[in-house]
Amino acid sequence: MSTGLIIALIVIVAAVVVVAAVLTQRARAGTVGGGSLKRRFGPEYDRTVTRHDGDERAAARELAERVKRHGSLEKRPLPGAERDRYESRWAAAQERFVDSPREAVAEADRLLAEVAGARGFPGGDRYETQLEALSVHHAHHVHGYRRVHFAAHGTGDTAGGHAGNGDGGAPGTGTEEMREAMIEARALFEDLVTPDRRDARAARVGIAGRDGLGHRDGKARRDERDGTAADGRHRSHLPSVLTRRHAKGS
Repeated sequence: MSTGLIIALIVIVAAVVVVAAVLTQRARAGTVGGGSLKRRFGPEYDRTVTRHDGDERAAARELAERVKRHGSLEKRPLPGAERDRYESRWAAAQERFVDSPREAVAEADRLLAEVAGARGFPGGDRYETQLEALSVHHAHHVHGYRRVHFAAHGTGDTAGGHAGNGDGGAPGTGTEEMREAMIEARALFEDLVTPDRRDARAARVGIAGRDGLGHRDGKARRDERDGTAADGRHRSHLPSVLTRRHAKGS
């Protein structure tokens, strides 16, 4: 084999190696910091980019770190009785909004922290860590928690940043902002209390293992899956006090 042919083969092999390395790097970028992060985090991705002054690489690094820290979190099922208690408390907070909007948003903030903790997320006493973990698993609704926490305490960055300093309420938050925060926070609350597929499997196993299988008819089971309570109300029902603009001052 001539020297020229050997050199040509070496050049070809080197070119193949370089191309393979570039393609691998692009694939990793797509997985860790590119399109898949945009799809996974949705509006949370855009908020993070905004907070990093448009630097998508910095935003991707931060979000990838969140996935690394919290992506393997195993959510715990929420027992039915506990779910009912949380839903009753949330309904009461919504009704309280008409007379005491600040108390209502404070209760909503506490409830989200409690429910998230019950589902296996970091405790509510570590707000930032809990918020990060929730953003990984409930990215499309986590901003509601951020908004209601700010409305209740005056801490946190509603643009998607980290908590600021100070506490004791948010005196500059108007009633309309609190109303919007409550509505947005409800979406996350429903995400957290609604049984997922793993919860449904556990429920089916529990039902099959109990005596008296025939005491629940098919309609009741369908209603549970659809989120309809026994009295015909749907869990996503929103009281009129929160669906209309609230004229009363804060």
